[in-house]
Amino acid sequence: MAVSEQSRTGNRGDGFSAIPDDARPLAIEARGLVKSFDGTRAVDGVDILVPEGAIYGILGPNGAGKTTTLRMLLGIIDPDAGVRRVFGHDRPHDIGRLIGYLPEERGLYPAMKCVEAIAFMGALRGLPLRQGRKRALELLESHGLGHVANRTIRQLSKGMAQTVQLLGTLVHQPRLVVLDEPFSGLDAINQGKLETTIRTLADDGVTVIFSTHVIHHAERLCEGVAIIAGGKVPYAGSVEAARDRIPAQVRLETRAREGAWMAALPPETRRNGDFFHFPLPESGIEPLLRQLIEGDAGILSLSIERAGLHDAFVAIAGEAAARQLQADSEGAAA
Repeated sequence: MAVSEQSRTGNRGDGFSAIPDDARPLAIEARGLVKSFDGTRAVDGVDILVPEGAIYGILGPNGAGKTTTLRMLLGIIDPDAGVRRVFGHDRPHDIGRLIGYLPEERGLYPAMKCVEAIAFMGALRGLPLRQGRKRALELLESHGLGHVANRTIRQLSKGMAQTVQLLGTLVHQPRLVVLDEPFSGLDAINQGKLETTIRTLADDGVTVIFSTHVIHHAERLCEGVAIIAGGKVPYAGSVEAARDRIPAQVRLETRAREGAWMAALPPETRRNGDFFHFPLPESGIEPLLRQLIEGDAGILSLSIERAGLHDAFVAIAGEAAARQLQADSEGAAA
């Protein structure tokens, strides 16, 4: 579990989760972060805990406060209130060599060769240039870009340039990688490659935290998520626990159209043609099945579908935030 609803005190429902007894060491700890710009509160009391080695997503629509939160975590800007610690340090700049950061605003020197651009980014984190060039060549080869090592950035496609900047984020072998909207602007093939890279980093024990407005990336990759809307975090915890906030839905088809067995169906049952739809009872499906069989309902089909992260987002953040998230995703794909 990436964060700790199933803990000593449980999820309090305010975006903060207490630390479980068997918690992993924390890579990131943020409590009560507040940040205002020109009198407008962009982030309002954010609490996030990210264990070492986790893949963690900050999920919300554009303008929700995702980038401001990441920049506070990294020490790029200071919070007006609250505390943040990275690997136990409250001054993230002091451990900059342990961190790799890919900002949403991509930027590389157009006239610089790829291998030099990657080595230069590593040098900014304390990696000697000679070692950086060696690692840059290895990274380019492993990502299928060895043939562009000596090309300039301006000669690359957009997707290639973004990959080069990602490799520059990783060249110094950080323990924490922070990616701000990393999937933005990538086609489906490069999105898949990036997902593979993120999983490989986590397999190697690296903590990865990324912001996104695309739910399926968070659902496929993340152990835990912070849902952020209007600068607040109404939920921070595991993806599984978020989905479990909404009961699984049962879809039942019977041969019999009517009968005494119908009294066994939950009161929330909706009928749509030949199908019945209802939340999975707390007692499970087995007691209901016995009653349906004994009542000769004639079960033709039965399926149980868990709620997805999108449904959980709607329930937690509200319809307006979900619509904005959908609009942002469609705009990015256009």
